[in-house]
Amino acid sequence: MDMQANASAGPGPAREAAPLAAQIRARGLNVDFDTRAGCVRVLSDIDIEIAKGSFTSIIGPSGCGKSTLLKVFAGLVPPTGGEVSVAGVPPGEAVRQRRVGMVFQEAALMPWKTALENVCSLMALVDAVPRERQRDRALELLRLVGLEYAADRYPAQLSGGMRQRVSIARALALDPEVLMMDEPFGALDAITREHMSDFLLEIWQRTGKTVVFVTHSIDEAVYLSDSVYVMATNPARIVQKLDIGLPQPKNEATFSSPMFHQKSFQLRQLLKAGHAPGSGK
Repeated sequence: MDMQANASAGPGPAREAAPLAAQIRARGLNVDFDTRAGCVRVLSDIDIEIAKGSFTSIIGPSGCGKSTLLKVFAGLVPPTGGEVSVAGVPPGEAVRQRRVGMVFQEAALMPWKTALENVCSLMALVDAVPRERQRDRALELLRLVGLEYAADRYPAQLSGGMRQRVSIARALALDPEVLMMDEPFGALDAITREHMSDFLLEIWQRTGKTVVFVTHSIDEAVYLSDSVYVMATNPARIVQKLDIGLPQPKNEATFSSPMFHQKSFQLRQLLKAGHAPGSGK
C-alpha cells in the first residue's frame, strides 16, 4: 500500500504522548424507542468517557445497542435522558461544527461518481472547501488511504476494501476531530479485514483523530484499541471498560503475544458474563 502521503494529507495533529482530555462523555444516558408493543429502552444508564486522540472500540452481542450508541454520538439519534457531549458540545452541535465524521458498514458510495468525486461530495455539499481546492484536497486524502492511482475509477471497479478506504477518505474530507465507525469491515473477508485493520491503525496514527469503532470481533477490538467498552443486553448497558495497552507498533507478531491472548481472554469472559442469564438484574 502506498501510504507516502505528504504531511498536509494527514488532516489532524500528531498523537500526543501525555494523557489526553476527554473528547466524548456520557452520563446516565438513556434512549427509548416507541414501538407498537410500547416503549422499549434501547440504552440504559450509559456512562462512558473517551479520550481525545484515542482508539476506542465498543463490543457486545447483536441487539445490545452498540450502533444506537454510536448514532447518539454522531447526532443521528436523540437521547431520551441523561447527558452526552462531543468535543464539549451536544452531538448535534458537534455535527454542525463538522467535528464528527461517520463510516458505516457499507461504503455507500455513489455509483455514478468516481472515487475522486465521491471524496469531493461532502465538501461540495456543505461548501466546506473552496471549489478550486476540493479536487486537490480529495487527491490528498486518496493518497493518504493509498488510492491516488484509483481516483478515476468508479465504485463497481473497486474491491470491497478499496470502497471502504474511499469511504474513510470521504469521512475525513471535512477534517473531523472524531471518526465514528460502525462495523466498517464487517462485510469483508478475513484476509482483507486484517489488512484493513493495519491500514486503519496507520491512518489513525498519522491523523491523530479520535476513533470510536463498533465491532463484533474480539480479536479486532483487542488489536486495534487503546480501550474497549463491553456492552450487554437486557437491559442494554455498559458492562465494563477494558484497557488494552498493547505495545506499538502492532503487526502480525502482536497476535501471538501473551498480552494479546490475555486481553482477548479477559474480553471474552466479560462478554460471556454480560450475556449470561440474569446478568442484567
